[in-house]
Amino acid sequence: MADIEVRRLSKVYRSRAHPDGLLALDGIDLAVADHQFVCLLGPSGCGKSTVLNVLCGLDPQYAGEVRVAGRVVSRANGHPFRVGYVFQEPRLLPWLTVRRNVEFALQSEGIAKSEWRARCDGWLGRVGLADFAEAHPHELSGGMQQRTAIARAFAVDPEILLMDEPFSGLDELTARTMRELLLSIWLETKKTVIFVTHNCFEACFLADRIVVFTARPGRIKREVTIELPRPRNYEDARLFELSVSVTHHVTGTTARGTRLPD
Repeated sequence: MADIEVRRLSKVYRSRAHPDGLLALDGIDLAVADHQFVCLLGPSGCGKSTVLNVLCGLDPQYAGEVRVAGRVVSRANGHPFRVGYVFQEPRLLPWLTVRRNVEFALQSEGIAKSEWRARCDGWLGRVGLADFAEAHPHELSGGMQQRTAIARAFAVDPEILLMDEPFSGLDELTARTMRELLLSIWLETKKTVIFVTHNCFEACFLADRIVVFTARPGRIKREVTIELPRPRNYEDARLFELSVSVTHHVTGTTARGTRLPD
């Protein structure tokens, strides 16, 4: 089980430019049920990525409480679950082959070496890279590199998959293919996914729920439940209409440019 509960999460960043602190997140309350696909949507700098970093343990300095499967995530406890993390950049090790990049993640998670071959072959095949297992990252296109990153994340069999704008650096045609690939894998595995984006259409296409953030300091402005049936179709007029509505929620304006009530 990977139910997630975040209570009153706040984060202050301190630097030379902001010695008194810069409030990035202000009292976030968020619950994500096991197997849900949730998108965090909002403008740049509103703290969406910070939420992911807290959840995976990369950022242990925060106020509030984070629980996964009922257990508090803290510096002392670490995180009692396995996490897959897909960043905006693939973050592959350039001196390793595609296969070795996936194996590096398996090794880091303490997965028995006897399982590496089957997991690598299975996931590289699943993302269409079976013929590129011995290639190095510089020999791959941007989309193929991100496919490798997705295979690496799923290969460790995570209970939670965190994704930080993984398709924002791709051209739209490639991004559409990647979204469809991700959804096909998610429908098969039903991992708990938290996906950060500032693309309203992408959020509507992918998510069960969209959590809309305000500008910094990040607060939760509202939540939107996406009730469109799966699998979803890019050409569905309802998807476009819903994305327009969500865009107005993010910007706080109507189609005529008038302000929406908070």
